[in-house]
Amino acid sequence: MKVLRSFVYALTMLLICTGGYAKGKKKAGKGKKAVAEKVDTCSVDTFSYAFGVANTQGLTQYLTSRMGVDMAYLADFLKGFDAGTEDEASKRMRAYCAGVDIRTQVGRQIIPNINKQIADNDSVKTLNEDLFIKAFRASIAGEATDIPMDTAQNIVKKQMEYYQSVNMERKFGENKKAGEDYLQAYAKEKGVKKLEGGVLYKVLTEGIGEMPVAESKVKVNYEGKLVDGTVFDSSYERKEPTTFACNQVIKGWTTALTHMPVGSKWEIVIPQEMAYGAREAGKIKPFSTLIFTVELLEVEK
Repeated sequence: MKVLRSFVYALTMLLICTGGYAKGKKKAGKGKKAVAEKVDTCSVDTFSYAFGVANTQGLTQYLTSRMGVDMAYLADFLKGFDAGTEDEASKRMRAYCAGVDIRTQVGRQIIPNINKQIADNDSVKTLNEDLFIKAFRASIAGEATDIPMDTAQNIVKKQMEYYQSVNMERKFGENKKAGEDYLQAYAKEKGVKKLEGGVLYKVLTEGIGEMPVAESKVKVNYEGKLVDGTVFDSSYERKEPTTFACNQVIKGWTTALTHMPVGSKWEIVIPQEMAYGAREAGKIKPFSTLIFTVELLEVEK
C-alpha cells in the first residue's frame, strides 16, 4: 500500500534526522577499533509501539477517500486486519467488493464522462447504459460478444472522432465559414495562383535562387494573420529570422516553401485542412484559414 510505504519512509527519515538511529561509527584513529555510537532513547518495546501508532496517521482518510471504506463498518475492517492472511471466504469477498467498486465507477464516472464527450454537455445521455453494461460484463467474463475486441475498439475510435468533429463544427462552424469565404474571395484576386491542397499564393517579390525540397532546412522571415487581421506570430516583430526543416511545419507551409525559389516573398493563404484543422493553437481557433507573408532567405547546407 503506497500510503503505508510513504508513512514508513517519512518516519524513518524523521528518526534519522533527529538522531533516533545510530549515526554510524565514530571516526577511529589509526590502529584503533571503531566503536558504534549508542543513541538509544527508549526501549525497543516502546519504540515498536510508537512506530505502530505513527504509521496510522492519515490511514482513515485513505481508507474512506481512496478505498471507499465506510467507517461505520470499521469492525469488519479490523476483523480482516486481525485475520492477517486471506482465507477462501476473504478472497471471495475481495473479488465481490472489487466488482461493486468497478460497477460504481462505470455508473458514476465512465458512462457520464463518455456521454459528456459525445454531446459536450453534462445533462445529455447518449449511450444505452443497459447495452453498455451487458457488453462490459460479457467481455470481462470472457464470454462470446457480438462484436470482437479489435472491431469494437475500431468502432469506438472512429465514432468518438466523429462526435468530436460534430462538436467542433457546432462550436467553430462560423470560423470555418469565414475562412472558406475568405479563400473564395482571395482566389479571384489578380495574380493569385493555386497549389496542392488548395493553398493560394501571390508573388510579392520574384526570387531566382535555389528551390528547397521537403527535407531542406530553410531560413525565413514571416508574419501570420487570421482572416480578421489578427497577427498571431511574426519573426519581423522578434527581429530575427526563423530556421526549420520544410517538412517540420504545417502542410500548407511545406507545400508553399517547396515551390518558392530563394529570394522570393509571397503572400500565402492556407485553408484550415492544410493548417491546424480542428486543433486549437494559441490565438488560432479550430478550422482557421491562415494568411502568411513569407520571405525565403536561404536554404541552409
